[in-house]
Amino acid sequence: MKRLNKPLKKVISVIDRRIYPNRDFVIVSNNCWGAEIYKRLNKAYNTPFIGLYLYGPDYLKLLQNFDSYLNSDLQFIEKSKWTTDSLDYPIGILNDVEIHFMHYKDKEEAYSKWSRRLKRMKESSSEKDYYFKICDRDYANFEIISAFHKLPFPNKLSFGVEDLDIDNHIKIEETKNKNKLPDGVKLYRVSHKYIDVLEWVNSGITTKNTYSKLKYLLKLV
Repeated sequence: MKRLNKPLKKVISVIDRRIYPNRDFVIVSNNCWGAEIYKRLNKAYNTPFIGLYLYGPDYLKLLQNFDSYLNSDLQFIEKSKWTTDSLDYPIGILNDVEIHFMHYKDKEEAYSKWSRRLKRMKESSSEKDYYFKICDRDYANFEIISAFHKLPFPNKLSFGVEDLDIDNHIKIEETKNKNKLPDGVKLYRVSHKYIDVLEWVNSGITTKNTYSKLKYLLKLV
C-alpha cells in the first residue's frame, strides 16, 4: 500500500486540478496551512503568507488593519516579544506586528520572497478572491478567534480543539496535544476529513463530501 500511495497521490492531485477550476485566489493564513493548497493545485504563490507564522494577537492586529500593515515596509529584528528562545530564522516586523519566517534561511531570502509575493497578491484586488484562515496555535485563543470571525471579510475559516458556537469554525479531534492543533502542514491534511478545503477556495462554501474525506483516510493529501 505504501508503494502504491505515492503514485496514487500524484494521480489524485491531477484529478483535483481538473475538478477545481483554474481560478486565482489569495490565502491569508497564520501559518503554513495555506501553502499546501497552492502546492496541491500547482499554482504560484500569490500571497506572502507562505513558509511563516504569526502569533495570534499579532495576526488579528494585522487583519484588523490589513491594508495599512501590508503597505508598511518589512524590517527585521533580532529578538521576539513572544518568546525568550533563541530562534534560528529571520524575524520580520511590520510596524509592531512580528512575522516569523521559520522556513527561510536569512533576511535577504525572506525579504525578497515576501516582496515578490506581496506584489502578486495586490494584483488580486477583488475581496471575494481572498480567503482568511486562523487556528488555535501561538496564543490564538477563544477571544482571538471570535474577533477574527467578526472581521468584515467574506471568506473566513477557523480550526480549533474546542467546539465553538461560531459559523465556519471547525473542531479538530486528531491532535496529540489537547490544548492546540498540529502545525499547518498536518492541519491541512486532517482538514480534508471535515471540509472540502479545495472547494472552499474555489467557491467560499464550506462543505463536507466523501471524496475529500476519502483522500484523508487513504493518506492521499
